[in-house]
Amino acid sequence: MTGLHRPRARLRALAATVCTAALGAALLGVAGTSSAGAAPAASEAAAPAAAEAAPAAAGGKVVGYFTNWGVYDRNYHVKNIETSGSADKLTHINYAFGNVQGGKCTIGDSYADYEKAYTADQSVDGVADTWDQELRGNFNQLRKLKKLHPDLKVIWSFGGWSWSGGFGEAAQNPAAFADSCYDLVEDPRWADVFDGIDIDWEYPNACGLTCDTSGRDAYGELLSALRSKFGDDNLITSAITADGSDGGKIDAVDYAGAAKYLDWYNPMTYDFFGAFAAQGPTAPHSPLTSYPGIPTEGFNSDAAISKLKGLGIPAEKLLLGIGFYGRGWTGVTQKEPGGTATGAAPGTYEAGIEDYKVLKNSCPATDTVAGTAYALCGSNWWSYDTPATIATKMDYKNEQGLGGTFFWELSGDTSDGELIRAIN
Repeated sequence: MTGLHRPRARLRALAATVCTAALGAALLGVAGTSSAGAAPAASEAAAPAAAEAAPAAAGGKVVGYFTNWGVYDRNYHVKNIETSGSADKLTHINYAFGNVQGGKCTIGDSYADYEKAYTADQSVDGVADTWDQELRGNFNQLRKLKKLHPDLKVIWSFGGWSWSGGFGEAAQNPAAFADSCYDLVEDPRWADVFDGIDIDWEYPNACGLTCDTSGRDAYGELLSALRSKFGDDNLITSAITADGSDGGKIDAVDYAGAAKYLDWYNPMTYDFFGAFAAQGPTAPHSPLTSYPGIPTEGFNSDAAISKLKGLGIPAEKLLLGIGFYGRGWTGVTQKEPGGTATGAAPGTYEAGIEDYKVLKNSCPATDTVAGTAYALCGSNWWSYDTPATIATKMDYKNEQGLGGTFFWELSGDTSDGELIRAIN
């Protein structure tokens, strides 16, 4: 993403140089730290009806992203996953990010990952790191967290918005890439910490921060090599576009054919709209459905899920994405979506983006559209998910028989885990 690498916020540099329509499409799976897709017009109030064949109960996976750069300005550490109560509600953690360089998986931030020394008060178990211990940093803290929660799985995610440029070279020799990833994930210093690998390629055979021309089948070939190397005992997952538009990013890749190599997909059903389109129109960044006046058809969660299911991807291999943050504009006078703006609303770490834990107090939601909340506070217009809108999305997830839920990212929640409680 953005900032150091803040994935879902990565639009800053692009906004100045890319036309809004192209960027929105890029983001979504557009572009994404994640981004997403859309669908045919539907009632703003009602989620789409479940298909008759959909199972009554959906999967219970709850996958939360933890960012290695969060230990800096955000001061969010693995211990916070425990003290917030989130660890009890998570089934999996996606650790973001590892880099992709020279056709190989590489370390993203060695200091945050395994060098940073934690004091007793910062540590998950209250025990300080020593100068001579083999493993410190986030990896050691995750090891401690897993000891407290033996069923919790940790998946190392590679790529993201900022670091997807290396996948094109990796796709030229998938076997060598898979070997490098296996050697890194299974490094004896931290092999017990990780239960698999996640590939966040934004986007194969399409444009994100950079444009890829590897071809329609390169993505599947890369995943096939990873499955061959990692075997069936390791999890292999992938964050993918949620661009459900006709001829969009889902159509650029054989996601159905690649699904057999994966345990599940994380379609990034957020970042559909935002102040990367500086003049607006204002729109919810994570709409569940289409609605009258939506800026781009196909840019909504249901459109993406419906399109992926329509390709033959099993519902249980699809997770619904939730953003623990909002996107906003400034210079807005219209309360309802569709207003004009003058630019991105101020944000703590990046203009146009703010954590839920801040927005719930600074700009409380007043209305909903397409299953997400929004509010006009002064001249700033924000959209974001709340416990109430997440509950609506969980009903949809269950109706569709999806495998579970994932979210970006843990530090955006309140100190007592208000949003993750709504997922559960």
